[in-house]
Amino acid sequence: MTEPLWTPSAERRAATNMSRFIQLIAGQLDPGVHDWETLYQWSIAHPEAFWNAVWEFGGVVAETRGKRVTENWPAMPGTRWFPEARLNFAENLLKHRDERTALIFAGESGMRREISYQDLHTEVARVARALREMGVKEGDRVAGYLPNLPETVIAMLAASSIGAVWSSCSPDFGVQGVLDRFGQIEPKVLFVAAAYRYNGKDFDCLGRVRELVEQMPSIERVVVTPYMAESPDLSGLENAVMWDEFADNDAETIEFAQLPFDHPLYILYSSGTTGVPKCIVHGAGGTLLQHLKELQLHTDLRRDDKLFYFTTCGWMMWNWLVSGLAVGSTVVLYDGSPFYPDGNVLWDLADEVGISVFGTSAKWIAACDKAGIKPRQSHRLESLKAILSTGSPLLPESFDYVYRDVKEDLQLSSISGGTDIVSCFALGNPLLPVYKGELQCRGLGMKVEIRADDGRVVEDETGELTCSMPFPCMPVKFWNDPDGSRYRGAYFETHEGVWAHGDYARLTPRGGVVIYGRSDATLNPGGVRIGTAEIYRQVEKLDEIIESICVGQDWEGDVRVVLFVRLRDGVELDDDLRDRIRKTVRANATPRHVPAKIIAVPDIPRTVSGKIVELAVRDVIHGREVKNTSALANPEALDHYRDLDALKS
Repeated sequence: MTEPLWTPSAERRAATNMSRFIQLIAGQLDPGVHDWETLYQWSIAHPEAFWNAVWEFGGVVAETRGKRVTENWPAMPGTRWFPEARLNFAENLLKHRDERTALIFAGESGMRREISYQDLHTEVARVARALREMGVKEGDRVAGYLPNLPETVIAMLAASSIGAVWSSCSPDFGVQGVLDRFGQIEPKVLFVAAAYRYNGKDFDCLGRVRELVEQMPSIERVVVTPYMAESPDLSGLENAVMWDEFADNDAETIEFAQLPFDHPLYILYSSGTTGVPKCIVHGAGGTLLQHLKELQLHTDLRRDDKLFYFTTCGWMMWNWLVSGLAVGSTVVLYDGSPFYPDGNVLWDLADEVGISVFGTSAKWIAACDKAGIKPRQSHRLESLKAILSTGSPLLPESFDYVYRDVKEDLQLSSISGGTDIVSCFALGNPLLPVYKGELQCRGLGMKVEIRADDGRVVEDETGELTCSMPFPCMPVKFWNDPDGSRYRGAYFETHEGVWAHGDYARLTPRGGVVIYGRSDATLNPGGVRIGTAEIYRQVEKLDEIIESICVGQDWEGDVRVVLFVRLRDGVELDDDLRDRIRKTVRANATPRHVPAKIIAVPDIPRTVSGKIVELAVRDVIHGREVKNTSALANPEALDHYRDLDALKS
C-alpha cells in the first residue's frame, strides 16, 4: 500500500470550510452526507441542491436567484443554470468594503503596492464611471494588453460592473498574436501599459500598441498606465489617454448592472492549434459559483488568507486568482521573471507578505529542484499552508522535492482543468492525504469519468478525461459561432453528449486522478498551453520554407517544441536560417512559442483531405504506434520522423 506524503491532522480537517459544508448539507439536506466520499457522490446525484448550497455557502450577492436552478436539463451542451437570476460579477468581488488589504502587488523592479478593499472599490468606481461616460455598455468588449498589475484587476472589475466583456493578453504577445485574439472580438476600449520589465530588461509596449490600433478600427480609446515609464510618449497613438486623465476622480459609487446568470463575463482563448484561437465566452454566474466552490471548499481559502498565483493575465489562472476577492482574501500579484535575480524571488515574496496559498506551474517547481533551491533551509514560510501546481502534470519527483526541501506540513495540490472551463476538473482537497503523482480528487459537482477509445467508462485504466453531466462553468458559447457548431465540435464530437477534455488520465482506486498529458495537438512547454497554428503562421512567412509541422516532445520532465520544416529546392537548413525562424516566432508570437529543435524533412504526412497530422508525428517521435494510417494520403512520410538523432539530445 502506497503511503501518503502528507495527511491533514484531525484538528486541521475539522477546521476546514469543507467540513463546515459537509455539516451544512448533513443538517439541512441529507443526513447521509458525513465525509468526503458521500459529499462527492451526493453532489453529482443532486446537482440542483448542490449548486444551490454552493450559492448559499459562498454568500453570492444577487438581485434575485429565482426559483429554478436549471433549464433544459440534462442537455449537454444546452442546459441553462439559474435562468431567472440577476447578479453582477464585480459586485460579488467588491462586496467587502473595509480597510483589509485586497491587493498586494510586487514587481521585479522592487515596486510594492497595497490596496485596501475600500480603496479598490473607489478605484473601480472611477474607471467604471469613465467607461460609462464614453459610451461603454452591456456586451461591449473591453480588452487589456497588460502585465499582472492592480490596474488590470481594476479595469476588469470596472468593465464587468457595467456588463461589458473583459478579455486580456500579456504584453509578451507579439502584434500578430494579439490581433489573432482581440481582432476577432473587436474591443471598444484597450487598456495597456507603457512598458514592462522581465528578467532584468525593460520592454516598451507602445510601439506594438500603435501597430495594433492601426489594424483594429473598433478601438475608440486607449488607456495607458505609466508602469515602468513615468512620462510615456503618446504621440502617434490615436485616441490615447493616460490612466489618471481617463478615470473620473469624482466618482465614489458603482452602478452594478444586474444581469442574467449566463451574461458574458470573460473571453478567453484556445491555443490556436488548427487556426486562429477560438474565442471562449464564459458567463458571470457560472464562473463565480465554480470559483467560490474551488477557492472556499477545495482550497480552503478564507478572509485572513493571502492567495498568490504566479501567472500572467493571458492565462486563465489570472481569472481564477482574482476571484479570491469574492472570498475577501488578500490577492497577491507578481509581475516579472520567477528567476530574476535568482530562483528565490518568489520564496522571498512568500516570506515578505506571508503568503498562505502559493500557486505556480509544475515546471517552476521542477526548475527549483534542479537548481538546488532549498527554501526549507533559507526561508521561514510560516504562513504557507498550501502549494498549488498546474499547467502540466506535476512530476512525482517534484512531490518529493516539495516535502523534502520546501515544507513538511502543507497541502500540495496538483490541479487540472483549463481555459475551456476557466477552472478545474480535478484538484485539491483539505480533508484528504496527498499521494505522490496524484491529484487528490475530482471537483465537487463534476461527474468526471475516464473513457476508453470505445467510450466505456473505466477505472484504474488510462483513457480520455470526460465529464458526463452539465456544470455551470461550461462556456456560454464561442464568439462568432452562431449555430454552436464550433463549440460542439470542440468538446462533444468524441462522445455524444459527453464533454471530452483532451487529457489522458487515470482514476485511481482511492479516487485520485493521474494526468498523463494532452491527448490533442496542443503544445505545453513550461506548462503554458500554446498552439501550433500560431507558429506556422510565422514560420511560413519565410520564403525558404514551403510548409512546416510542429509537435511537443516529452523531454526531461517537460515538453519542448519541435519544428519540422520542408524547404524549397536548393535551400539548406543552416544556423542562419534557424536563427531567423526563431527570431520571427519570438517577435510575432511569444518567447514560449520558439522551437527548441528545428529539423528539415522532405515530406509532411497529411490526411486524404489535406490536413497535416500532428498527433501522428508526435506518436512517431515518441516511438508509439500510429493507429490510423489508413486515413493518411502519404503514410510513408512518417518514416522521416523515426529515430532521429537530433531528438536524442
